[in-house]
Amino acid sequence: MSEFLHWFDLLGVAVFAISGTLIAHSKHMDGFGVVVLATVTGIGGGTLRDVILDAPVFWLHDPSYFVAIFTAVAIAIVVLNHRRNIPTQWLQVADAIGLAFFAVMGVQKALGLGMPATTAVIMGVLTGCFGGVIRDVLAREIPLLLKGELYAITCIAGGVVYTQALTWQISPNIAAVAAMTTTLLLRLAAMRWHWVIHVFDYHEDNSLAKPTNKAKL
Repeated sequence: MSEFLHWFDLLGVAVFAISGTLIAHSKHMDGFGVVVLATVTGIGGGTLRDVILDAPVFWLHDPSYFVAIFTAVAIAIVVLNHRRNIPTQWLQVADAIGLAFFAVMGVQKALGLGMPATTAVIMGVLTGCFGGVIRDVLAREIPLLLKGELYAITCIAGGVVYTQALTWQISPNIAAVAAMTTTLLLRLAAMRWHWVIHVFDYHEDNSLAKPTNKAKL
């Protein structure tokens, strides 16, 4: 990984760690809970990716990832202790930024290991989404991946932009920035205008909710 992409990777870890810290704060967790939630959010998706790809787990021999996590947690704690109410939008924006960074890092890692473009895009989705999934499961929340506005779709879009840009002989660094920007803007737009993909017609069936007055004999 180039130095440029490595710094982006660390920034993504830090941003996801902040989103984990915000969730821990909202759930009134103690210090250990904060660190655990921030850590799994920051490195969970990338760890799953490396295990599936049968590659060395990226953080095992690079302590800079934990430095990024602990620094992000410390900054977030200071800010949170000076505010009584934390806007929900903070979590969503922090999550969107981390999603954009990690989706592209996952694609880049898979391509570097010789995987085809389709597999690389899937690894980008895993890297971007599953740290947040683990975070939400531990916090007893429905994962953002499974509800609300476009989420995994934005990772797919960013991955396609990155792989196609490389096909067109565009510089990997420029391709990475373009893909991250695509993912971030698409996610923010989905949050702003509530873009969703409906496959069911969720009409309330009142007949199922009506109580029966018939007494059993």
